[in-house]
Amino acid sequence: MSNRIIPYDQHLKKFARDLRKNPTPQEEVLWDHIRRKQIVGVEFHRQVPISHFIVDFYCHEIGLAIELDGRIHDYQIKEDMLRHSQLEALGVVIIRFSNDQIDYSLQTVVEKITSETRSLLKERSL
Repeated sequence: MSNRIIPYDQHLKKFARDLRKNPTPQEEVLWDHIRRKQIVGVEFHRQVPISHFIVDFYCHEIGLAIELDGRIHDYQIKEDMLRHSQLEALGVVIIRFSNDQIDYSLQTVVEKITSETRSLLKERSL
């Protein structure tokens, strides 16, 4: 199984680095649970440029992106749908969680990520 590195807009590199230096509280909390290969031995990275987007967390090995949605996403539904479909067209699997889910149902979020990761590992190793 090879790492899934998708080309990206080079102009996003600095912006992604800045986002990594200034995570939201929810990003910090989730990062503490998925970093260092804690989820079934796969490695996630933070604020990863993919195409002309930046995803919150990404595992190259299985092509899984995790997005955390704050309140702003309540007002940009069309943009999020377009972004989602464009990333899926590149073979990226996206799972989304609200900040409230991180704040109030973290264990359920981690279980969902673990389940999706196991499923993709199995599927992509065939």
